Amino acid sequence: MPKSWIDFEKNGSMLGQKVTPVDCAGLYIPGGKASYPSSMLMNAVPAKVAGVEEIVACVPTPGDELNPLVLAAAYVCGVSKIFKVGGASAIAAMAYGTQTIPKADVITGPGNIYVATAKKLLFGEVNIDMIAGPSEIGILADSTARADLLAMDLLSQAEHDEMARSILITDDAALADAVAVEVEKALGILPRAEIARKSIEANGVIIVAQDMSHAVDTMNRMAPEHLEIMTQNPHELLPLIKHAGAIFLGNNTPEAIGDYVAGPNHTLPTSGTARFFSPLGVENFLKKSSIISMSRAGLEEVGGAAAMIAGVEGLDAHRLSVELRLKK
Repeated sequence: MPKSWIDFEKNGSMLGQKVTPVDCAGLYIPGGKASYPSSMLMNAVPAKVAGVEEIVACVPTPGDELNPLVLAAAYVCGVSKIFKVGGASAIAAMAYGTQTIPKADVITGPGNIYVATAKKLLFGEVNIDMIAGPSEIGILADSTARADLLAMDLLSQAEHDEMARSILITDDAALADAVAVEVEKALGILPRAEIARKSIEANGVIIVAQDMSHAVDTMNRMAPEHLEIMTQNPHELLPLIKHAGAIFLGNNTPEAIGDYVAGPNHTLPTSGTARFFSPLGVENFLKKSSIISMSRAGLEEVGGAAAMIAGVEGLDAHRLSVELRLKK
């Protein structure tokens, strides 16, 4: 939790920063193809920690049914109100406010292409966490990785929706072939196999790289939402990773652990936006105000420079507002 701070200079001037939460946070919790109580927790907990007074959520409800676990998660986290609204209209309602839905200061949470586009269009009217598209996983693996684990981890994203992306990059051609076989076997037992198969066929890829250096370079250019490193020494590759929403090291760290219980947030940047976006966190529900208080000695020390810059810019009222104070 970032804290407000104040520093006092020797000349008596004071500089600092005041950190305050937004008044109202709007959470979008996906619910079209599956229900996600975990997403309610991941979005509401940091808002609560930040000190947001009013937390509201919009949840799509196909068949007009709201998952009781989503309600339970909202209750535990102190969500004020839940609205059975989804898609772009939910984002618009929280951005502008309606007779029933409060106008939010920030909107967070993942959604489909309509939700992501609405957040992008409304940024500026309201703050947003990121523009999150379909879920994705990238895996770097060498010959020490187990093909069955790699296959299931790829499918753990593919089962989200047909537009999800699953990418494996390895320097071992035999492993690549084995994983392809294991993916097909696993599709025979998954309840959401129809969705997963469409995702794998449309957006799944296994790449055999020249070596692990080329594999890392390619993965950095993709900047995946989730990145698993399943190699003999995964920690050695960590310094080389420049762009990823969340990084999972070693064979004992499946992406699903990060989705639910590891600690870091599972609301992550997608579609290459990990190059400049960060995971959802407390900071998304805070804003910062600069604090400035000049002593007489402090003003005399820097005021002349301020007046000179104002004069160069042709802003005479700015210049005179300083110079009048500098007169004895």
